[in-house]
Amino acid sequence: VQLVESGGGSVQPGGSLTLSCAASGSISSINSGGWYRQAPEKQREVVARMTSGGSTTYADSVKGRFTISTDNAKNMVYLQMNNLKPEDTAVYYCNAFIQTGPITYSYWGQGTQVTVSS
Repeated sequence: VQLVESGGGSVQPGGSLTLSCAASGSISSINSGGWYRQAPEKQREVVARMTSGGSTTYADSVKGRFTISTDNAKNMVYLQMNNLKPEDTAVYYCNAFIQTGPITYSYWGQGTQVTVSS
């Protein structure tokens, strides 16, 4: 199983980006998906998560600006980011708990850089 992120880049404050995460391989089901980020010299932190039932949680710093969504038919996880701020600058990682046969594993993508700067 592999997770590949895309959609990162550079944007001015107030701008928007949409991150995509594509899961591929031997996938029975995606039990939950989420996005994390890590800024330079900081620990990785959770940004948003979504369960297979559709429940979502967000970091307080992104509530009202970011939206996580999934397309289960395509094994995709998205993060719509609006009104971006310089403090959102970080490497963003996709994470998913994926069931392969009887076993569920946690998988990570390689990360995609998001830079918010004027």
